[in-house]
Amino acid sequence: MSPARRVTISDIARLAGVSPGAVSFALNGRPGVSAETRARILEVAAQHDWLPSSTARALAGARSGVIGFAVNRPARTLGAEAFFIDLTAGVQSALAPHHLALQTALVRSIDEEIATYRRWRSSHQVDGVVVIDPRDDDPRMPVLRDLALPAVVIGSLRSEPDHPATLQVDDERVAHALFEHLVGLGHRRIAYVSGPAEFQHTRLRAEALWELAVEGVAGTVIPTDSSPAAASAALARLLADEVSPSAVVFDSDVMAIAGLRAAQERRLAVPADLSIASFDDSTVAALVRPSITGMTRDTFGLGAAAANFLIDQIGASAPLPDRSGSAPVLSVRESTARAH
Repeated sequence: MSPARRVTISDIARLAGVSPGAVSFALNGRPGVSAETRARILEVAAQHDWLPSSTARALAGARSGVIGFAVNRPARTLGAEAFFIDLTAGVQSALAPHHLALQTALVRSIDEEIATYRRWRSSHQVDGVVVIDPRDDDPRMPVLRDLALPAVVIGSLRSEPDHPATLQVDDERVAHALFEHLVGLGHRRIAYVSGPAEFQHTRLRAEALWELAVEGVAGTVIPTDSSPAAASAALARLLADEVSPSAVVFDSDVMAIAGLRAAQERRLAVPADLSIASFDDSTVAALVRPSITGMTRDTFGLGAAAANFLIDQIGASAPLPDRSGSAPVLSVRESTARAH
């Protein structure tokens, strides 16, 4: 039996009823085709297991004109989180003047994320990647280094030698600012409902809370998957304790809003009975009643800075030095008040 013939762009164009040029635009994530046409082309390509010719791209020495962003977060929460919407918009705003496109992939595990990087690199689908949610001893970093895939990490700590550069956001300082605001209001029983425990920023925020033990603060940390349902369940668990917290800090605005509703359903007055705060901020957090105290950051600007950093990295011959992102500031609103 002869080997199966490789599916070509011309084949996909014929099957989708479009021109080869339209197929090229769609498969490379470039503007020039409608969303409906792009979806039809991608569906045909997936049905026929199409892969780009890495040999042809490598021989041509051409860049793909695409930046990759693999997101390992629950898909059901991404559309509701202002952080990801603003971050992605910021990245795209910086890419547009350079005629670069953004390819986003939702992955379900860190192994799937690494496999995505390997596939992107071997097929020359992207010129570089933006990486979020770094971990201690992060297995992605040596893989990106060995693949020689240009990358910029949005994270809290400085990068290790020979690893991708970091756009730093000082989560330790951010955490101290928010927790110390609550301590200044007299709160001594503070809980932190976090995202996944393996994330570096989660650890740094938890450590900032535990460090307040010297000031008589009893800190509790409950890791979750960052979903609203998990945030509500965590609050219910905290309130069921014999000595419940007087203040709860959530990792995101969506989680904080879910916690606010859960508290109100239990007829707790916020902030009279319970203060609530968030490490993220958004327009929605400022509009709910009571409005939620949070750390306000220029997430759009952070995304743009990461994209510009990556563009510079793609053009460099070695990893660039780390850069600093803009620092979040505390926005005190109605959801926090003096402890009783």
